[in-house]
Amino acid sequence: MFINQPYYLPSYGDFYRLAPDTQLVNDIQKAINAEYSAISCYGKLAKMAPTQGERNIILEIRKDEKRHLEEFSRIFTNLTGRQPSFQITEECPDNYRAGIEFAFKDEQEAVDSYLDISDKAVDITIKERFRRAASDEQNHAVWFLFFFSKYPKVTQTYRQIEDYGAKGALSASSLSLPQMLTFALQDEYLAQARYNSIIRTFGNIRTFVQIKEAEMRHISALLPLFERYQVPLPNDISQSFVSPPENLKAAYAAGVQGEIDNISMYERFLSMNIPNDVRIVFSQLRNASLNHLAAFERGLARN
Repeated sequence: MFINQPYYLPSYGDFYRLAPDTQLVNDIQKAINAEYSAISCYGKLAKMAPTQGERNIILEIRKDEKRHLEEFSRIFTNLTGRQPSFQITEECPDNYRAGIEFAFKDEQEAVDSYLDISDKAVDITIKERFRRAASDEQNHAVWFLFFFSKYPKVTQTYRQIEDYGAKGALSASSLSLPQMLTFALQDEYLAQARYNSIIRTFGNIRTFVQIKEAEMRHISALLPLFERYQVPLPNDISQSFVSPPENLKAAYAAGVQGEIDNISMYERFLSMNIPNDVRIVFSQLRNASLNHLAAFERGLARN
């Protein structure tokens, strides 16, 4: 699970009591209101969650937000000598699908906001607390995106596998940056669906569990690029392309072929003129897929 465990919070009596930075104080108050709003919203979403598994994860995320609220409030009080106010600034949607989409976007915005506060702060403890909180929020965003992708709109048109993920990228006559990002995220969706199917069929085989967790990190690495380049997130229809393998050997073979396609896709992307930040992420994901391929090949040889 990508939710961080609680960590030690030192006494803020050790801070130097200086005249507070007004902008920093205002930003921290906004962060407090955002956490207070998230706690309320996630309680509502947990009640609407369709499965116990999703409910448990949302409640764990809510615990993280409660910890953030406590930490930010202590920082605010130490800086100002007074208690912060607590206000719900955005209303949580009543529909579960709309609610988790709202939560995903809110978590992504929190990442940028908390990193900005960390950069502005002079005190090392404040910098570290907001940096750690930003990391938590990014992990939360991945979970909400995962939940959101499980519930595509009913009106969505389903495409053939040849137009999806790595196969779509490899068969396209030309590729724009938005198309590359979309095909890359689709392929990570497809990998998640494939490994979920294998794990449901054969149990928690270590290789598949570990690589499934790695693919979640791949999604986390891709998401900021969608935000940065204003590319709409694709819906996840990968489950319509996946069926349970007949046996464990077939499962490893599917993993091998999936990684070969994935590596070929990134090799094609890297041969093109793309921004450097995109190139770095694509290179990292290509290299990770090379390691995954080797692991699947070893498993295939054993079976």
